Parts: sequence; structure tokens; C-alpha cells
Amino acid sequence: MNCKPTTVYQSYIALFVFALAMGILEAIVVVYVRELYYPNGFVFPLKTLPKHIVAIEIIRELSTLLMLGSVAWIAGKNGLKRLSAFLFLFGIWDIVYYIALKVFLNWPESFFTWDILFLIPITWVGPVLAPLICSFLMILMALLFDYYQSKRRLYKLTIAELLLLFAGSAVIFISFTIDFGLIIWRGNFSTGFFSLPENEEFTQIVSTWIPGDFLWGVFGTGILSICAAILLIWRRAANNTASRF
Repeated sequence: MNCKPTTVYQSYIALFVFALAMGILEAIVVVYVRELYYPNGFVFPLKTLPKHIVAIEIIRELSTLLMLGSVAWIAGKNGLKRLSAFLFLFGIWDIVYYIALKVFLNWPESFFTWDILFLIPITWVGPVLAPLICSFLMILMALLFDYYQSKRRLYKLTIAELLLLFAGSAVIFISFTIDFGLIIWRGNFSTGFFSLPENEEFTQIVSTWIPGDFLWGVFGTGILSICAAILLIWRRAANNTASRF
């Protein structure tokens, strides 16, 4: 019996279905959490959650990343293809997550509604629009990388391209974590970083903290750095002639 190899188109359908299901599942979990701790709707300041619940949430986030990474590893035959698959999965998952929350809870109220994005290694916060921009950019990168790989014009990223991508990602990370980072730094909580959920002084500060203005300028600088990397990759791949791997 002859088995036809899976095409790029078919593999992306499978990746999309997986990410779609994960996004819906993630939203359902959040619906349960908010029903328990934010029955009147999620708003800042944050409520103080039991220490074991915070630990479970961190484990859930780690498990989510491992699931996305494992599927991306299986889907790709080399490093760049695995990166493409991971970026595509992450982007679709995140977008579907917010769409599902809008369907289930009619939340967020707008693209500028603040949300908790991640808890690893510290709490990420920002308006919903910001992670959505990142997600669309991830999907764009994934499709661009895979398209030129299929044309045998892109095999790996250069040092300059990687530096721009990492620099942009680091700046975006700072824009999401600077608020909680400053709380930790100003309160000298770094010495007990791994026991922050048990620190009553820290939890008291967090339970009264309300987000101010998001650092769109910092975030935009990170996005521009990644866009510059995408432009370099596109120009190099478009000018390459097809050759064998």
C-alpha cells in the first residue's frame, strides 16, 4: 500500500486544528477560574489567589508551552521548520483563545482591555491588542519561512537576523513585564523570588496595583526590530536561487 507524503498545506491544516482546539480549551479553563475568583468579571486590581492555585497555573502554562513545542517538533524536519510550526501554533492558539473568551464571556470589552498574559518567569500584563499583534506577526513569520523553505531558498537564519529577532522579543518582553519587574525591584523582593506567592507584603502590593499606561513606544520598538528581521529574511530568500538542501 502506497502512502502519499503529507503536503505543507495538509500539515498546516492539522496544525491549525490542533491550535484551534487548544485555544478553545484554554479559554474554557479560564472561564472556570474566573467563575471561581472573578464572578463579577475580571478586573484589576488582582485578587490574591491561594498559593497552590498560583503554582498550578504556572504548571498549566509550562504544560501548554511543552504541548506546542512537542507538536512543532513532530511537525518539522529541521530547526527552521520546527520554529515555523511553533510560531504558527502559538499565534493561532492565542488568537482563538481571545475569540473564545469573547464568545463565552463577552470579554474583553475592547482591544485595549488589560489582561494577564503569562506568569513565567514573572507576571506579564498588557492590553489585549498587544499580544494579538504579536500573534499575527508570528503567523506571518511562520508562513514566510515555510514558503521559502518549500521553494528551497531558505535553510537557516543569519546571525544578524537572529539578533534582530531576539532583540525585538526581549524589548517586547520588557514592555509586558516592566510593571511587575519594578514592583519586585523597588520592594527588594528578588531575594525571595521563588516564594513571592507566599510573601504577604508582595501580595498586598499586587492586590492594590492597577495598570497605568502601557509602554506602546517600547512595545513598538520591539515590533519594528522583528519586522526589520522579517524584511532582511524576505529580501535574502527572494534573491536566493533554489538549490538543494
